[in-house]
Amino acid sequence: MKSPVVKRSIVIAGHKTSVSLEDAFWKSLKEIAGHRDVTMSDLVASIDSERRHGNLSSAIRLFVLDHYRTQGPATASAPKPAREPMESRSAPTLLRVE
Repeated sequence: MKSPVVKRSIVIAGHKTSVSLEDAFWKSLKEIAGHRDVTMSDLVASIDSERRHGNLSSAIRLFVLDHYRTQGPATASAPKPAREPMESRSAPTLLRVE
C-alpha cells in the first residue's frame, strides 16, 4: 500500500529542504500561493519564519487549515445565496384528484 504522504524538495531562503505532506495539502498550498500571487517557496518561507514550534510539515498543515477556516476556499469567489429559514418557506400545494 502506497503512503498518502508525499515528500517533495523545496528551496526556502536559498536552502533546499524536503517536506512531507499529503497530496491534498500540496494542492491546497499551491492554490493559496497562486491566489496570493507568490511562489510556493516564498509562501513556505513565510510559514517557516512564523512558526513557533513543531516541524515545517505540521506548520504547513496548520497554515492550510487556518486559511480555509478563516477565509474559505480560495476558489469560492462569490457568496452562495442565502436560503430562507424553513418556517418562512411556503408549503407545496397539494392537488386533489377526485
